[in-house]
Amino acid sequence: MAFPNLSDIVATTIQNRSGKLADNTLKQNALLNWLNERGNVKTFSGGNVILQEIMYNDANTQNAGSYSGYDVIDITPNSPISAAQFDIKQYAGAVTVNGLEQLQNAGKQQIIDLLDGRVSVAEKQLMNSLSAGVYGDGTGNGGKNLTGLAAAVSTTPTTGTYGGINRATWTFWRNVAFSAVTDGGAAASSANIQSYMNRVLLQTIRGADAPDVAVADNNYYRFFLESMQAIQRVTDDKNATSGFAGLAYYGAGKKMTVFCDGGIGGSIPTNRMYFINSDYMFFRPHSERNMVPIGGDRQSVNQDAVVKLIGWAGNLTTSGSQFQAVLGA
Repeated sequence: MAFPNLSDIVATTIQNRSGKLADNTLKQNALLNWLNERGNVKTFSGGNVILQEIMYNDANTQNAGSYSGYDVIDITPNSPISAAQFDIKQYAGAVTVNGLEQLQNAGKQQIIDLLDGRVSVAEKQLMNSLSAGVYGDGTGNGGKNLTGLAAAVSTTPTTGTYGGINRATWTFWRNVAFSAVTDGGAAASSANIQSYMNRVLLQTIRGADAPDVAVADNNYYRFFLESMQAIQRVTDDKNATSGFAGLAYYGAGKKMTVFCDGGIGGSIPTNRMYFINSDYMFFRPHSERNMVPIGGDRQSVNQDAVVKLIGWAGNLTTSGSQFQAVLGA
């Protein structure tokens, strides 16, 4: 006899795996894994947008400066604290079981075995979609995809609006963009990749502030790898065994870890390397929609089938665009 509470088993199976799924999603992507290790995966609990606090220098209201003796000190209110606003993006994966499959897998354990495979497929698809969104510009699927690095660290940073702030107006909100051909004079190669990386990083350093991680496609990572193979330099044991190909970069007075986030099915654009200061980059899932079952039973009106959804909501946010950079073709 078929186990009668199919819907309950589907829900329980997904619920039991949701915590692990949320963790595995972060490990699916080199940048998300790095942000997670640094405590920059921060949930939010509500609101119609995600607010990411920022600090900037407004020359029109700056009141800090030198004085002498009885000089009048400028006490004009100076509050260069604001927030960028990011839309809440939603993702979902579906797990379905029809009546025939229920009959063919009679018994609770057999149904669970069937569901494990179905849930695994839904999990992988959902993780891959989110991982791809990290490198997108937010316009995919009619503007429903994540506002990823293509928007956060733009190759054309003097135009467009990001996080509700117009980059044409506010220079502090522009990231560094370096073109190998236009700015460097030649296409990137193993012979010049380190020089280009040095030139990019020198534009992003402010005191101790500097990018601490870079993610590259297969081509640019290979150039960097080939430029260093003679000395076989790698990162520390933790990064070398994190599951991602990683190398240590020492230049411009700083140390940075460079990861390959391309490979099979990689979503990072071709001929692209992003330089990320993770102090100012965040992954913001909703506290109640972080790889969990969505809603109650979904029994088709005119089909013998049960559907359960796994859902995620949030976005990738930035609080300091000027500390991020991109090296492109």
